[in-house]
Amino acid sequence: MTDQFAALRIFARLAHTGSFSRTARELKLSQPTTSRMISDLEQQLGVTLFTRTTRAVVLTQVGEEYLKQIQPILHALEEANHHIRGGNTLRGVLRVSMASVTASRIVLPKLKLFMAEHPLLDIHLSTEDRRQDLIVDGIDVALRSGKLTDSSAKARQIGSWPLIMAGAPAYLSEYGIPEKPADLGSHSFIVAGPAAGQALVMRKGDQDFSLQLTGRLTVQGNQAAVSAGVEGLGLVVATGPTLLDEINNGTLTRVLADWDMGEIGAHALFPSGQEPKPAARAFVDFLIRIMNAPDAARRRY
Repeated sequence: MTDQFAALRIFARLAHTGSFSRTARELKLSQPTTSRMISDLEQQLGVTLFTRTTRAVVLTQVGEEYLKQIQPILHALEEANHHIRGGNTLRGVLRVSMASVTASRIVLPKLKLFMAEHPLLDIHLSTEDRRQDLIVDGIDVALRSGKLTDSSAKARQIGSWPLIMAGAPAYLSEYGIPEKPADLGSHSFIVAGPAAGQALVMRKGDQDFSLQLTGRLTVQGNQAAVSAGVEGLGLVVATGPTLLDEINNGTLTRVLADWDMGEIGAHALFPSGQEPKPAARAFVDFLIRIMNAPDAARRRY
């Protein structure tokens, strides 16, 4: 009989990849073996777990429910294996999700340190800016900023980043450099990221000013907002790490730097209904470490 735990691992990866060939490569199996084990699993259960087309392999509704049921079992098995091996040796695959700008500007420059500490651990990093379903997409830990919308996921706050405002020199030359918040009424904003659809509250001493961020251009993802800002399409409000490189190289100019625009919290999210993988916990400890280092992104801007 097919090894059911092996079949469950294949099932969980296929649910994420949507491809028999990619799943086979990741798990170092042949494609016929991968396909056969899924077919055997479906036959044992008496249900259809996937809809197969020439383009993709997609979970059925029954398959989605089954995935949610078996993920805690697979995590528990991995936890047991980790403990029986003893010590702090982490191995296997850690699947991480975060926004592309967070990955490129905060995590990847330091990731070599974490990988050197855990040489037997492979990392699969997803940098999609969309909010993923951690269970369905097979994500072990996700780094998210702003207000949390997934109340079922386990979350751990890892820090916060200050919000700042900037514009391209050409844009500021054309529309003027705002000297006080009231001057912002004549400016257009690039609407994106954690600030989208929210009022920006600015403080300086005992002065408060509330501003609704509106503009003709709305984008998905902070990286696109930065690019739009550099092109002079409006003022951009984002976290300090998001804009720091452009401010340092002069393609963006910070404005109203003496006003406090608040902070955006950063959280690590784990799939609900199961204990976080040891590797996921270690990775979050690493994120907290790099965000609190002297040269980290949460320093004063």
